[in-house]
Amino acid sequence: MVAAAVAATVGAARIRSVTGIGLDTSRREPTRGNTVALVRRAVDDLPAPPTGAIVAERGEFYEEPAQTVGASFDTEFKYVESIAERETVQAAHHVAYATRKLLL
Repeated sequence: MVAAAVAATVGAARIRSVTGIGLDTSRREPTRGNTVALVRRAVDDLPAPPTGAIVAERGEFYEEPAQTVGASFDTEFKYVESIAERETVQAAHHVAYATRKLLL
């Protein structure tokens, strides 16, 4: 598994700037617990701690409620709500996919 965390400043409909990227990899099976641990390490790899919420797609954490997943993080956690948040999650997916291809 590869996780990418993208720290970004966003407006309502677009990314204004990317302020950091964090990465982590794991060969463990993709369970919710292993996925949460992987994402936590990717967030910890950011150049600076996040000042806003950690945002993800609901499917990344096996459809678990945001409150359940959020208990595993030190900062606010939520699922995608805006176009800019969706764009940021897509950027993280591109980084993770590219990293995975480099590692294969």
